[in-house]
Amino acid sequence: MSIWFRQFDVAELREFQHDTMGAHLGIVITDIGADYLEARMPVDGRTMQPDRILHGGASVALAETLGSVGGSMCIDRTRFQVVGQEINANHLRPATGGHVTGRATPIHLGRRSQVWNIEITDDRKRLVCVSRLTIAVIDRQPR
Repeated sequence: MSIWFRQFDVAELREFQHDTMGAHLGIVITDIGADYLEARMPVDGRTMQPDRILHGGASVALAETLGSVGGSMCIDRTRFQVVGQEINANHLRPATGGHVTGRATPIHLGRRSQVWNIEITDDRKRLVCVSRLTIAVIDRQPR
């Protein structure tokens, strides 16, 4: 059984990310499962630190992007929106090139809060970072 509020496709989620930080970093949604969301991000000049390894902040940006998009997919976006409350990350190994892939799965999907686990791996499927994101579900604010 799917956790999503409605069916989404990858192309729709890619458009949803248009003109955002995620788009600037090259984050691309690649897969949607019944209870997970995946995206890839290049390890290049946009996402590396001066020592030419993946910047920890880029890993956190990938994690927050995935958790926030996933959280948005679980709610009625005409009535609610999600906002980050807390994120942590453990950086386990450096990535020096290619791409990293993040996979977000929910730990808790409540009426007013959600907690997401995000695991980021390199091209060889080695764990690079684990992150946990807590988001609040709030009433949609008028623009």
